[in-house]
Amino acid sequence: MMLKLFKENIRIAFGSIKTQLLRTILTVLIIAIGITALVGILTVVTALENTVSTNFASMGANTFNINQYENTVRNRGGNEREIINPIISYPEAVAFKNKYKYPFTETSLSFTATSKAEVKYLDTKTDPEITVVGVDEHFISNSGLETTLGRSFNQFDVDNNTYSCVVGSDFEKGLLKDVNPIDKIISIRGARFKVIGVLKEKGSTFGNSQDLRVLIPIQVARSLFTAPNINYTVSVMVSKKELLDEAVDNATSTMRRVRKLSPVRDNNFGIGRSDDLINRILGITQYLGWAAWIISVITILGSSIALMNIMIVSVTERTREIGVRKALGATKVTISVQFFIETLLIGQIGGLIGIILGIVVGGAFAGIMDFAFVIPWKAIFAAFATSFIVAIVSGLYPAIKASKLDPIEALRYE
Repeated sequence: MMLKLFKENIRIAFGSIKTQLLRTILTVLIIAIGITALVGILTVVTALENTVSTNFASMGANTFNINQYENTVRNRGGNEREIINPIISYPEAVAFKNKYKYPFTETSLSFTATSKAEVKYLDTKTDPEITVVGVDEHFISNSGLETTLGRSFNQFDVDNNTYSCVVGSDFEKGLLKDVNPIDKIISIRGARFKVIGVLKEKGSTFGNSQDLRVLIPIQVARSLFTAPNINYTVSVMVSKKELLDEAVDNATSTMRRVRKLSPVRDNNFGIGRSDDLINRILGITQYLGWAAWIISVITILGSSIALMNIMIVSVTERTREIGVRKALGATKVTISVQFFIETLLIGQIGGLIGIILGIVVGGAFAGIMDFAFVIPWKAIFAAFATSFIVAIVSGLYPAIKASKLDPIEALRYE
């Protein structure tokens, strides 16, 4: 009996929607626009978060670096004094590596020798835009890098200062195009290096290409590039994630001993964890999520008013029909459910259209910006919940109004 009544209410609701098609379409479009804004932006945000997490996971979520400064902006104005930390010198970096013996860790040392090198192969040369990095045997694994051709550095290469190098993927498209790069000889500052490996493509980070670089053994780099005050980076990989916090604390105390800091002095170096950077970037994406909700709430507020208006008009236009139904025995509950189902149908149709458009729009933007697209299940659930709430709020008053109509007065209505 209840199922038959429900089916009948659905049939009546669709019949009513057909009789006022233009108003229904406009109301559905208003709801759909709000839902599209919500799902579209949340789709892009989800794709961005997925891309960021994937990219930084490849760098090693269990890695931390010891740098000259923390990954924060130093304050200059007001009453705060700018703190100038000393660079991490080569003797300090080596001393740290020798003293830091925490279990399940690998420590690597590196420094950027230059970012304006010119590399030659036979009679061809690159623009002076190549970054040369001095590294040790653990740098590639600690940085989450991989080789697509050849091999990485081993301890023999670093200990014996071999003139070998690992090049970025862009060399296969440029200087070493159409040849097998492995064992080819390239020239940097007059020194000849044998290519032993090619890195997997990484793309750009903050506008800087990660594929236009050459990695060479750290001591060879120190002999070729002798600039004053070279700042070194110490990178530590922890193979067991549960030990990361303790490893960072141990590294902090070790570096304080290397720098002979008294217990009352603050650290004059920074420790940056890869997972901290991930969380910081993902925190920024929350603002986009809030923007999506603000835009959709404003639009959905308008659609709620429009939907409530169309249902009130529907109640007024069908006053006589309601009177006939009540005269034939329809209860208040039956009448209110009838109008309520009609409102829910309109709301859910608008929500469904909005979800489809939102996924299409969000997916298109994710594709243009080269984000890793994923189906935004949270956004879809939020959209369904939002459209359902809109329908309930908008349909409650008209449904109650219709159920309270006096059957005799309703039958007299013209």
